Amino acid sequence: MILKKTLLIKEGSQLAQEHAAPIHGEDEGTTTGLNHRKMLMWAFLGSDCMFFGSLIATYLVYQGKSLEGPLPIDVFDIPVTSISTFVLLMSSMSMVLAYSALTKNNMKGFRIWMVSTAIMGATFIGFQVYEFSSFANHHVEVDCVNPGELTKYEQHIFDEGCASGEAHAESHEGLKPQTNLFGTTFYTLTGFHGAHVTLGIVWLLSLLLLSFKKGVITPEKNLDVDLAALYWHFVDVVWIVIFTVVYLFGVFPGF
Repeated sequence: MILKKTLLIKEGSQLAQEHAAPIHGEDEGTTTGLNHRKMLMWAFLGSDCMFFGSLIATYLVYQGKSLEGPLPIDVFDIPVTSISTFVLLMSSMSMVLAYSALTKNNMKGFRIWMVSTAIMGATFIGFQVYEFSSFANHHVEVDCVNPGELTKYEQHIFDEGCASGEAHAESHEGLKPQTNLFGTTFYTLTGFHGAHVTLGIVWLLSLLLLSFKKGVITPEKNLDVDLAALYWHFVDVVWIVIFTVVYLFGVFPGF
């Protein structure tokens, strides 16, 4: 009788182990040792990397081939864009702190850092909207009497507007997607990146709301936050490349 009870207990224990639900899905691994969802995320990021690579390559191919201005050196405000870049980079740090707080079961800290990350992401988007608006309404004025050192675009305005003997020549054309090749490739590249950041903000806020539902996001069930962090860091790294290639190389060719 004792032997039968022992066998039944062992069989019951084995069945329980075989049919037990995974705690947070991370044991649903692949031959690589990664979770299936994390593998899909890496595959998505890889394809997205090629997508941004093609946009950057297109920008570089047409760089300097615009027949008319304004050009990068005429519209870019490096100090302002540097501030927005710093804000976005700091959001990556706050994302790391949010994930760290979650793994330590500090839900209050997790929510605070998630809100901070979303706010910094929204601040970056605000800078981008301001930048696009200022580019579209860009105004250039040239002194016909003492022009000083002029850019290629300013020289064009000088030649066109100062020939009639005016004291000043100006242009209110601004930079729009249809203005020239630079405008088209620039707005396409940075616009898609801005869309990615916006999507990331929505994702972070949705996770923040889910964290208030008991048992949905816990130190054990952290995969959703881990995937969002991967995506957010990817978006930040892509921006570093864009800022260097488009902004710094555009204003400082020998950078």
